Amino acid sequence: MRILVQKFGGTSLSTSEARDHVVSHIRRELENGFRLVVVVSAMGRKGDPYATDTLLELAAEGQGFLPPREQDLLMACGEMISAAKLCSLLAECGVASTVLTGAQAGFRTDSHFGNARILEIVPTRVLEELEQDKVVIVTGFQGQNLTGDFTTLGRGGSDTSATALGAALHAEIVDIYTDVNGILTADPRIVEDARPLEYVSYAEICNMAHQGAKVIHPRAVEIAMQSGIPVRVRSTFSEGEGTLVANPEGFKDVQLGIVDRYVTGIAYVANVTQIRVEAAGKGADNLQLQVFKAMAENAISVDFINVTPTGVVYTVFDKDALKAESVLNALELSPQFLSGCAKVSVIGGGINGVPGIMAKIVEALTEQNIQILQSADSNTTIWVLVHKDDMVQALRALHDKFELGR
Repeated sequence: MRILVQKFGGTSLSTSEARDHVVSHIRRELENGFRLVVVVSAMGRKGDPYATDTLLELAAEGQGFLPPREQDLLMACGEMISAAKLCSLLAECGVASTVLTGAQAGFRTDSHFGNARILEIVPTRVLEELEQDKVVIVTGFQGQNLTGDFTTLGRGGSDTSATALGAALHAEIVDIYTDVNGILTADPRIVEDARPLEYVSYAEICNMAHQGAKVIHPRAVEIAMQSGIPVRVRSTFSEGEGTLVANPEGFKDVQLGIVDRYVTGIAYVANVTQIRVEAAGKGADNLQLQVFKAMAENAISVDFINVTPTGVVYTVFDKDALKAESVLNALELSPQFLSGCAKVSVIGGGINGVPGIMAKIVEALTEQNIQILQSADSNTTIWVLVHKDDMVQALRALHDKFELGR
């Protein structure tokens, strides 16, 4: 069988007009000869009747407390409503379909309610339904633990469901439908001349996702990369091909472009606080251990880490800054805090080993009188920390400097 997995997010299912587009995409791919597995999210976003955040607000009303197991049971309802509605729309068009929960589709997970990890997928039921020429609609974002309880996969879980199913079914491709026409060089709400990318490598999009681009979840990309399944990020509201995500050798006749394109895109993470801890005298090694062990024990996520012989510099989200300050003060470490920062990332598979990339970054920011508070790099990404007030100008300046709008 030629299997195609399609994933439709909340905005793709939130209105009758959007759902008509979804049905159109399904019918087109059936006509192209594919057997289809369609993964759905809950309809809409916060405030919409069946959105996941709306369900959570319902549970939070009053003085009661909903345990994690029961909270997952509640959150799983949104995807079931989406799946049932889509099934009825396909029936109106004469398209045979069936709905499977994550558990029925074969998702086995651990018992970390709210952020479960997939242990295995046994898609026997999915394959049986595909053999009967049915479109198989699968509720995304959910699975079942070893004791039979509903579990949810955390934020971006429907993306993860789609690529994991694609890998388990040896699908030809996975299409992730969103409200934008593919992956852009920058956030179009900030950079007006941001343009869609025809193709990106797994490594590039994984870095873009980790650094704030919200088009696809990094866990989903990592699964696709491990299995070698191509992914397309497409718009629900157009017939465009969107952005192809694959290994560079999968780009075929556009392969040369990945060599010449040093920088792929610019991303950002706002609302972070820089923490600097210096050793007063000897014992910096012990200080480093103290700091990061304390952050881990208090479930504080750290990022943008620079370790020096005399101390450490790192960032936390603003929401965790007060907690981090309390923890470090309790250790009598005298930390220095700088709130109101933003991490700006320059991402590209062609960065590694190319002279002058950092020089261009510094030049672009210096021309705009933007102070660089901290920097770091990897094979595919260079990060700079700036004041949040400078973030928008920094993004635009870097986008212009690397000519990403062309």
